[in-house]
Parts: sequence; C-alpha cells; structure tokens
Amino acid sequence: MEFSTQTSTNLAQINTEALAVGVFKNQVLSPAAEQIDQASGGAIRSVLESEFKADAKSSLVLRHLNGVAAKRVVIIGLGDKDKYNAKAHAAAEATFAQYAKAASITEVVTTLASIDTADSNLADRSRAAAQALGYANYKYDVTLSKKDEAPVCIERAAIWSASTLEAEVETGFKQGKAIAEGVNFTRLLADLPPNICTPTYLAQEAKNLGNQYDSLKVEVLERKQIEALKMGSFLSVAKGSDEPPVFIVIKHTPSTPSDEAPLVLVGKGLTFDAGGISLKPAANMDEMKYDMGGAASVFGAMRAVAELGLNREIIGIIAACENLPSGRANKPGDVVTSMAGKTIEILNTDAEGRLVLCDALTYAERFNPAAVINIATLTGACIVALGDINSGLFSNNDDLAEQIKEASQQTNDGVWQLPITDEYQAKLKSNFADIANIGTPGAGSITAACFLARFTESYPWAHLDVAGTAWSSGANKGATGRPVPLLVQYLINQTA
Repeated sequence: MEFSTQTSTNLAQINTEALAVGVFKNQVLSPAAEQIDQASGGAIRSVLESEFKADAKSSLVLRHLNGVAAKRVVIIGLGDKDKYNAKAHAAAEATFAQYAKAASITEVVTTLASIDTADSNLADRSRAAAQALGYANYKYDVTLSKKDEAPVCIERAAIWSASTLEAEVETGFKQGKAIAEGVNFTRLLADLPPNICTPTYLAQEAKNLGNQYDSLKVEVLERKQIEALKMGSFLSVAKGSDEPPVFIVIKHTPSTPSDEAPLVLVGKGLTFDAGGISLKPAANMDEMKYDMGGAASVFGAMRAVAELGLNREIIGIIAACENLPSGRANKPGDVVTSMAGKTIEILNTDAEGRLVLCDALTYAERFNPAAVINIATLTGACIVALGDINSGLFSNNDDLAEQIKEASQQTNDGVWQLPITDEYQAKLKSNFADIANIGTPGAGSITAACFLARFTESYPWAHLDVAGTAWSSGANKGATGRPVPLLVQYLINQTA
C-alpha cells in the first residue's frame, strides 16, 4: 500500500473515492467534518439530526454531495468527546478501513488523525491509521481451491494534515506500514495449516527473509547442531515427531553499527502441539497450530525491523518443533538435561513450551544482550486470568517491564503484569531433578514464568504469554498478529 500526506486546506476539493471525517455524539463535528458540512450546505448536520447518533465504531456513507469532490464522505462515529483518546481513535480508523475494504475501495483519504487526543501525538495517530488500513487488506486464501484472480485491496491512502506537520505524518505512516506488514506476515504464518507450516517451512521462511532484506542474516541449526549445543530439553519435545526440529537465528545488523548491546526476541515455535503423551482433548485441538504464535510474532517483528532499518542490532531466535505422542515421546516422570545443565522432571508433557524456551533463553546469553523478550502461547491459565484482552507480562527487571508497558499503551496492544516472586518458585520443587516442569495446582501462568526465569538470571528479561491474544476462536477464528505492534514499538523506542 502506498501512503502519502494530503495537505490541501480545502477538503471539499479533494477528489477521492472515500473521505473519512469524524463526528462526536451530541452533534459535535470535528474540524474536518465541519468543513465538509459547510461546503455541502449542511448535509452532515442534517443526517445527525435525523438518523446518525455518532456512537463509537459506527459509520454512515454520504455519496456525491453537492460542493464536495469526494465520491463518498464516510462519517465515522467517535462517541463522547470527553472520552475520546488514542484507543478510540485507533478504533475509528479501523471502522473506516473495514468499510473501505468491504466496499472494494482502492483509494482513500482519512482526516481522523488530525483530531487531537491528550494521550497521543500526530505521529502516533498516523501510525494507527496506517496500521488499520494495512490490517484491513489481510485475507487468508492460501489453501482455498478458488481464489480471487484480482483481489481488490486498499492500494493508496492519504492522511490529511497541515503542511507544517507533514514530517510527523510521514514518520507515523512509515512505522504503521511496517508494523501492519509485520502483523499480516505473522497472521499468515500462524493461519497456515500444520501440515504446511512445519519447522522446516519456518526455516525456509527465515531464509527468504534473509534474501529479501540486506540487513538480515539467517542461521538455521538442524538436529546434529542442536545436539552439539546440548539442548536436551528442546530436543526431548521434538523426539515424539517425525518432523525434524530447527533452531533459527535471525540477526538484524544496521548499516551504521551501534555500540549498544543487542536486543533479543525469542519465540516459541511449536508448529503443532497435541500435548504429547499428556494428550489434549480432541475438541479445538486444531487450534494448536497456533502454538507457534510466539515464533510467528518474532518473524513479523524482524520483518518490520528490517523494513524500518532500525539503528540497533536486534536478534530473533526461534526454536521450532512439534509435540506429538509416539513411542519416542517424552513420558511423565522423565528427567532431561537442559543446555544450562539444569535437570528437569517432566510431570506433564503438555507443558512443553517452557522446555523448548529454556534452551533458547540459555542460547541468548552468548549475545550479551541488553534485554531479552520471549513470546509464547504458553498457558491456558493466562486465558483464564486475562482472557483475550491483555497478554500476560512477567519480568525480572522493572525498567524493562515499564518500557514494554509504554509500548503497549502507544499501540493499544494490551499487557498486564503478573508477579514471579520466590514464593511461587517453591511450587516447582522436584524430588528427582533440579526443577519440575509444572507447579502445584494454581497460578499456572505464574509458575510457568517462574520456570523460565531460572534460565534468564544473567540479563534483563521479560516474558509475554500470548495464549489468549495471539488468535481468536469461534466464527472469526484466525491469528491476530499480536503482540507484533507492541514489540516493534518497543524496539523503535529503544532506538529513538
């Protein structure tokens, strides 16, 4: 999608397929809506009086207004003016983008970013506009027998602003475009069926990224190399499947090297998780193709990083395998040795994500990182605690946790921090190994994070449990692309 700025002071003269203007409840018009209303002889106020209440996320289309060059004026309801904030703005942009896509409109202009909010600036709002328009273009059709030969998508979009603010708009839509493309890449990888998106497939996708972007260097480690690293915990999960495991390292090196220590993202890459011997129930097991949502988000974030050319070394690490039941699979009661040398008693083979991640987190030490963030669809307990609204946040470093929260607020990609205190660590005691892979009943997402924390003592670390936020169930089943917006914004902030 091509983005541009529209700086014409006379909105009525802008010739576009669809022009979005915002209206608050109680017939309060935004400056852009006021301008169109005056040019059209009161057309907007007329419909406000008769039929449009301007509730948040509502819209009304007016076509071929006298005195207005735009083919359609799309009135977007903004809700109460005193409650309008960055989150409400993002929802308004999404409402417009979804309308434009559904109406097969290829070129649009939005004025919504020009409406001030107390908790955002114009660059933030321009970024949100670009993200919303980019997300609207996502459509999964890879495994459909009939595809649209020429699918209609939003090809060109302009954000209206004063000419003196053009640089802010450009900054925002450059970031938003990169984030949207990263999110859509993440969604595609996660939506692919597990017989296509195998560990080997992810390895090839990583190599493709390396070929696409000069700043990215990709290394793929296969079983013998993983064995040489003594990643016994990771390998124990993989041994139940015929699909070979892979360990992927994607390094972004800026054109102008920085002296700062690298930032590292680590993704859980279970391309299918049946639970192993501790077999999951059959109902909804198909959704376990999304158990590589953490890995997919690392792919999406690294693509955005390369697109933006961030001036910091950033490394993505993905440990990918399947967790299946077989004669070779882990058994409850098995004891395995991790790369860190710690022994682990496997009490439940369905708590496999932490067994994969612990070796990846140990591997991350070699980069002497400034910070490490791992992303994983780790626990059903996190869904019980936080639902599909917030991702669970755990950290051993207060500064890092606050930086992640700041990025979360900037992108409306919610997180909620949970504790990992020593009292919870005691729940992982094993009589037969250094640590058990599950805790005693209760606080399941916390004890999972406590397990990971034992492998991250040498650097600032945060864990995002995205089990409830990485995909949607039900009629709209599919990957969400979260937490790519948060991750990319965090990385942008650290390189600003």
